[in-house]
Amino acid sequence: MPRVVLFQPQIPPNTGNVARTCAATAQELHLVEPLGFEISDRRLRRAGLDYWPWVPLHRHADWEHCCRERQRRGGRLVALTAHAQHSYAAYRFAADDWLLFGRESDGLPPQLLQTADVCLTIPMARSRHHPGGGVRSLNLASAVAVVLFEALRQLGELEIP
Repeated sequence: MPRVVLFQPQIPPNTGNVARTCAATAQELHLVEPLGFEISDRRLRRAGLDYWPWVPLHRHADWEHCCRERQRRGGRLVALTAHAQHSYAAYRFAADDWLLFGRESDGLPPQLLQTADVCLTIPMARSRHHPGGGVRSLNLASAVAVVLFEALRQLGELEIP
């Protein structure tokens, strides 16, 4: 099943909420260090509630370690960025995809985007009523949930038991 990868996440409650989504969907969560917090942070634990034991959690010392793990296990690197031209909704996900999400403050570095098999975006309304034309991006935890649930829907993994 698709793996969720957070590149250097900075905000504990976001990561905790992503962990909760991974627990609810039985998906792996890969955290690429450095993290902007300690794993023991109470805000991280609180956001993940008591679901942490159900999260298949993998920590990578840096991006290179994560890349080696992906090469060993196979699968496409699917980067999510506000700067992509293709919508996640039009993409055909595969069971071994690695869904890569960037830091809350500045997303994914350009050099990482260049290594991705594909870059996708979550389309958002642009409005002349909002300063700057609209919202730049969704909250990290929301973006992960949107994309992960679409991937699982496509793969037929959302059946009610």
